[in-house]
Order: sequence, then structure tokens, then C-alpha cells
Amino acid sequence: MDELGLNKLFAGLLVAGLLLMTGVKLAEILVPHSELEQNAYVIEVPEGGAVADAAPADSGPEPIMALLASADVAAGEKLAKKCTACHVFDKGGANKVGPALWNVVNADKGVAEGFGYSSALAEFGGQWDYASLNAFLAKPKAYISGTKMNFAGLKKPQDRANMIAYLRQQADSLAALPTDEQIAAESGS
Repeated sequence: MDELGLNKLFAGLLVAGLLLMTGVKLAEILVPHSELEQNAYVIEVPEGGAVADAAPADSGPEPIMALLASADVAAGEKLAKKCTACHVFDKGGANKVGPALWNVVNADKGVAEGFGYSSALAEFGGQWDYASLNAFLAKPKAYISGTKMNFAGLKKPQDRANMIAYLRQQADSLAALPTDEQIAAESGS
């Protein structure tokens, strides 16, 4: 590049810089800077660290007893196909990685014949009533810490209700549906 070319390049850069400075000054004149009296988005933070205290408590899974009477057993059967890798639902079916689930509704926990339960589940106690099935199906490891069951759970209440309705059908005799008092007690009303 000759000397005239370098002069043109330098002059171009100089003009560009002057135009930029002129643009900035013109923008400051047209839109003057001013401090806001109040932030556009006000975030109210309680004083004294109450934010940590206000963390939501885990209140357990959503109630499903009111959904059981109208639950879709066929949808529950479809959901149960995910479980067939570990469980069998047929009468007289042999235990797999998980226990056979025939007659599981209202059965005692951790007592399926010939199955080696985790100590956490075997010692948990109680029966597989609708409330405990709901809690277990929602998050097995949260309901019984230390269970060997590797299943994330069913998040949707309707899915849990359908699954429990299917489990209810897999029995010698159907367990009674929840009473109005049990439904009200579960929902807290």
C-alpha cells in the first residue's frame, strides 16, 4: 500500500471515530441520563433472612382418593406394563426383581412370601392402603428411604389413581373404595 492509501485509511478511521463520538454526544442530548426514583421491578424481600424460613414444606403427593372411583383401570394396566420388568401382577405369579403384586392393596408391607425385601421396607410396617400406595408411587425413595426399588415415581395424580385402581383389580376380592370421610381426611377438608 502506498503512502496515499495509508493516509486514506487513517482518514477513514479518524472520521469513523469522530462520527461515533458525535453520535454518543447527540444521544446524550436527546435522551439525558437520569436516575430512577424506583426500580421498574420491585422485588420485596422480607427482612431478617425470612426467605430461608419460608421455603415450602414437602406436603406429600397430591390426594388421589377422590379420583379412585372414576379411575381408568385400562390406563392403569397400560402404566403397569412399565413395572413388568420387575413385578408380576398375576395370581400365583413368581417374584421377580420385585415382589409379586397380586392382592397388594391393603396387604401388609414387606411380607410377600419368598421375596427378600430391603430392611428399610421390611421394617417400615403398616399396610399398603390407598394413602401409602399413593405416597409410594409418587416417590418410592422419598416414602421409604432405603428401599431397593429404583423407580422415579408417577408424578401425575391421575396416573397414580389409575395405577392403584389397576392394582385394586388384581386381587381375589376388591378392596373397598375410600369412604367420603377418608377422602375428606386425605384432602384436608
